[in-house]
Amino acid sequence: MIAVKELTKKYGSTEVLHGLTFSVPDGQVTGFLGPNGSGKSSTMRCILGLDTIGKGEVTFDGQPLSAYRAQRPHIAGALLEPTWYMPGHSARAHIRSIAQAAGISQSRADECLELVGLAGVQKRKIKKFSLGMKQRLGLAVALLGDPKHLILDEPVNGLDPEGVHWMRELIRRSASEGRAVLVSSHLLHEMELTADRLVVIGKGSLIGEYTMDEFLRTGAQPTIRMRVADPDSFVDATSRLDGINLTRRPDGSLEFASEAPDLDRRLGELARDTGAVVLEMTPQRAGLEQKFLDATGQAVEYRTQDRRGQ
Repeated sequence: MIAVKELTKKYGSTEVLHGLTFSVPDGQVTGFLGPNGSGKSSTMRCILGLDTIGKGEVTFDGQPLSAYRAQRPHIAGALLEPTWYMPGHSARAHIRSIAQAAGISQSRADECLELVGLAGVQKRKIKKFSLGMKQRLGLAVALLGDPKHLILDEPVNGLDPEGVHWMRELIRRSASEGRAVLVSSHLLHEMELTADRLVVIGKGSLIGEYTMDEFLRTGAQPTIRMRVADPDSFVDATSRLDGINLTRRPDGSLEFASEAPDLDRRLGELARDTGAVVLEMTPQRAGLEQKFLDATGQAVEYRTQDRRGQ
């Protein structure tokens, strides 16, 4: 498990992380979310010891990463920016040189290239790689030590749909094998499919730590979408129901929301009593994108103006 406790970081006189505390449990994928400028990259760099920490601590299974010395590649693997490489090196030469420096066998380096799907292009110069191929190579390096903890920043950048699916499956499999996995991504739909739990930050402070289901349920009103044969008559009939908000959608459907937990029963009874012909009645759930925007609305560093209607 990765434990972050009261993490504070300054760049010069500017404090960018304000006492962050959260955990990344073993056997789960923890999504790390926040608006641009929220401190995600700084936090990841502090976790890995790439930036100095002002106050607080980060531990891996109870010990700081520095305590593991030569065992560090087996404790933590990371994909942050796939941009550091010697352009004239081949993929094989690149990963083998890193493996040698870390005391890892050359056969393991070749195995990692195979694992990420680059064995067929291992002799190609990295300068000829696409962004997606560089992402795969960066992941191969992260996996060299078969680490117990994985930290991945925007791992699906540059990947095609097949590559995104492959990355998702690899991340899920890594967690199922007992690893603690921390993943940052701006692709919220993909995060919803990948993560078990979420850590959400804004302006360097913790907004919350949730399971995925908890986050999606937070502040949500029960919502039901209906299609009826005569929507105008049904809308008129709903005026007898208290505490229900109605939205008419452009596609002709009706969306009802209410704080009451028995919304489906009340609408069903109304349809029965009025003889309405119900074509569809489907419970709705807010997606991760909308819930994220709701949670971080006050923590956005850069905001655009909506000028429609001006």
